[in-house]
Amino acid sequence: MYLRYCYAAAIAALGMSGCAQQPVVGDMAWPPALPLGQELGVNRPPPVNEAATGDERPRPPQPTGAITLRQALALALEHHPELNAYAWEVRAAEARVLQAGLRPNPELEAEFGNFAGSKDFSGTRSLETTLSLAQTFPLGGDIERRRELAGLQAQLAGWDYEAARLEVLSKVTENYLVLLGAQRQLALAREELTLAEQVRNATDRRIRAGDAPPIDAARSSVPVATAQVRLKRAERQHQAARRQLALMWAAPEASFGLAEGSLDELRAPPSPERLAALVSANPQVARWAVEISARRAEAALAEAEATPDLTVRAGVKHDNADDANALVLGISLPLPLFDRRQGDVLAARLSANAAVEQRRVAERRVEVALSRAYARMAGSFDEAMAIRDIALPPANEAFRFTRRA
Repeated sequence: MYLRYCYAAAIAALGMSGCAQQPVVGDMAWPPALPLGQELGVNRPPPVNEAATGDERPRPPQPTGAITLRQALALALEHHPELNAYAWEVRAAEARVLQAGLRPNPELEAEFGNFAGSKDFSGTRSLETTLSLAQTFPLGGDIERRRELAGLQAQLAGWDYEAARLEVLSKVTENYLVLLGAQRQLALAREELTLAEQVRNATDRRIRAGDAPPIDAARSSVPVATAQVRLKRAERQHQAARRQLALMWAAPEASFGLAEGSLDELRAPPSPERLAALVSANPQVARWAVEISARRAEAALAEAEATPDLTVRAGVKHDNADDANALVLGISLPLPLFDRRQGDVLAARLSANAAVEQRRVAERRVEVALSRAYARMAGSFDEAMAIRDIALPPANEAFRFTRRA
């Protein structure tokens, strides 16, 4: 009979632990991709409910042939090491959501008394054995509040990933434009060297014909030497720009060919009003709505944890002296006389108020950065227009005249 009680208690313990299902965590932490590069997609590791390891990533690709800006952006989003690290952090935060939603484990307790004493309690004649199972029941909604907080913190990790994604897109675009400029400089340097060599050859012919003094040979060699130095510098800068772009997708070397694109097309910058409307979508600003909710969730969790948890203990007791069995039942409940998490609740509420002000600071910071960037962009556009429409036509005419001469 006693063994049946023991088996029943053990089976109950296994049943209570086995019935606790793991909550399914999908892609809840990833915010919607912002318009910039949205069509390129995002690289997400497998969900936390699936087997996932960071050691299975493919080797960085080595594209050949001409490359476009879109291809470079897609490669960087797929293989940029820092961006991949942020993606794994999002999955780790989702795993913490999984952990936060689990119930407390039951406790199996065995107690032995009235043995190895004197007289009637010598040996095990009066041995009393108690086998009990205890389970704690949170009464304040701790699990729900804890899971809610973990979910908001996971969303913050998602916003960190989105900010890193936009940073990678911006950096790749910048490096690609630098490469286009380096290609143009290399072509101009080669053309400059060709022109200098043509002038030197023409001077040599005039000297041999007696139409120019021999000193002109030395003079005509100086532009050739200068052009050769500039060509070497342009080649180094071109190789550095290629390498810098390839590093954005962790490639060991720049295996691609020509970077396709043109720097001749000039587009007027958007209006300041249109740019100002995008401030709220900036990840450094948008994340603060989640941050404020997370800090308020911390206050709600502290309030929930202030409610005492009920612990119920039930089991069976066996008395060797009478060869009798009996059930035991116990209930425990902490008395919140002194510590009711008052400080934690107040601190979390005040922290939420601070987050509201920090969001305003983030908005002002982004607005200032946007204003400065717009001023630089507008100034560069005006300068480029002036060079194209005013300075470049006479310079081209002088260049053509020099070649004819």
